Amino acid sequence: MHLNLAYLFKMITKRRRLAIIQELVNTYSPNSQGKLLKLLHEKGFAITQTTLSRDIKQLKISKMPDEKGNYIYMNPNQELNYQNRVTAREKIPPASSRGFLSFDFSYRLGVIKTRSGFANDIASDINARASSVILGTIAGNDTLLLIPREGVSREEISDMLAKIIPGFKGENEDIRISQ
Repeated sequence: MHLNLAYLFKMITKRRRLAIIQELVNTYSPNSQGKLLKLLHEKGFAITQTTLSRDIKQLKISKMPDEKGNYIYMNPNQELNYQNRVTAREKIPPASSRGFLSFDFSYRLGVIKTRSGFANDIASDINARASSVILGTIAGNDTLLLIPREGVSREEISDMLAKIIPGFKGENEDIRISQ
């Protein structure tokens, strides 16, 4: 049986790199691929962001909120291994209550303004819990467009959002949360 030494070296290097990525995520809790890439370069790995992205996907590493609500990379089992993070995560209110800033109507459409980076999470909450009233949402970084179902009133939309977003007030009241 003939072994290709270059292939064998490449596989050993990749396994080592994946182990180092997991260690760096556990130790430093980076909040971006750029920071993780810099840490890898400091460890002697000359890889591209594209390779790092594939490695993150293979390791099933994802961004999770830390105790302050900031998103950091975590290994899939890391929250189980670190009880303090699990406890802190349970104390963090849902994104809809932390990120919501304001809501306004434009004809039949609704527009929600959020803190930077929260629009997708709030849209996901709305899509999951308000499908009887909201046909769909379109989210950017800090703005979210609500598309109501046919025949749904502004009041019904406001009532549904009040059930999903803590602190949200009805249509005729001030619909802004001070930050």
